[in-house]
Amino acid sequence: MSGGHGSRPTLEAVAAHAGVSRATVSRVVNGGAGVRAEVRDKVQQSVEALGYVPNSAARSLVTRRTGAVAVVIAEPETRVFSDPFFAQQLRGISRELSERDMQLLLLLLEQRKDYERIGRYLSGGHVDGALMFSLHTEDPLPAMANESGLPTVFGGRPGWPGADREPRPLYVDTDNRGGARQAVEHLLERGRRRIAVITGPLDQTSALDRLHGYRDALDVMEADPALVAHGGFTAEGGERAMAELLDRTPDLDAVFAGSDLMASGAIRTLRAYGRRVPEDVAVVGYDDLEPAAWADPPLTTVRQDVEGMGRMMAELLMRRLGLAPESRGADGVPASVVTSARLVVRASS
Repeated sequence: MSGGHGSRPTLEAVAAHAGVSRATVSRVVNGGAGVRAEVRDKVQQSVEALGYVPNSAARSLVTRRTGAVAVVIAEPETRVFSDPFFAQQLRGISRELSERDMQLLLLLLEQRKDYERIGRYLSGGHVDGALMFSLHTEDPLPAMANESGLPTVFGGRPGWPGADREPRPLYVDTDNRGGARQAVEHLLERGRRRIAVITGPLDQTSALDRLHGYRDALDVMEADPALVAHGGFTAEGGERAMAELLDRTPDLDAVFAGSDLMASGAIRTLRAYGRRVPEDVAVVGYDDLEPAAWADPPLTTVRQDVEGMGRMMAELLMRRLGLAPESRGADGVPASVVTSARLVVRASS
């Protein structure tokens, strides 16, 4: 019996049905300790019998939890919805949060004024924590998270000013430098000698680390400027960068693109210039997202587990919030994670 049409069973009704106090029912419903197993079972049976649904607003006052996590991507909508990298990362985050019965709130940055809106939201008690990725060097988001006191996990190695002076940020990244080094070493092993690079935005640590890996493999302090072009992590940027490189250095015989999207754009330009891949110019990308395997030719690329990294970000945040088993570093705080990167050789090189 639920106590009449349309009426909502109360904590008092559950307490009366189970023959226990209201406080005991509250402890059971909110996951509190100090309730004997047989009493807990009796309360849960009454909850089910009456169809009691906890009031989330009232429960949040008790637990200080909203059951929601903000996911902030420091990129415009056009970039987020056209790049499969973001879909993969969001899939991983969403799956992990769903398993914890947490809601995902996606916040995108279309223009500068959006920072103020997002800052107000993060400070307003609407979410339990935040996941932030695709940050740029001068991005104000980390400072906002710091000021709000909101538990936050970052995607990518921190590169903003002062990151090394703050309490150590929690982040999930991949070995971008090592992955890029593998890509260029592979091209050298294939006998390529004029190897160009197409970079992402160098105010992002992932793009900068991949450029450093390219230099490591070539054993140079600074890359030849004629062999470096910037593609902005987009297919259109890859097309433009490849055209610049061919105009400046027509004898190049290989290119390492810092993302699969830029590699796909580079291949389109090479075709337009009458260059065969890989016979004339070998191409290697980075990410190993699904389209890489069925590209024409299938793309040699560096694999990073993008979906897995999304899951790890969410899991690390759950640990910070005390909602998942702890995995702590030597100093007793949850530890950041850097995943391995691995070259996948296909026909483009």
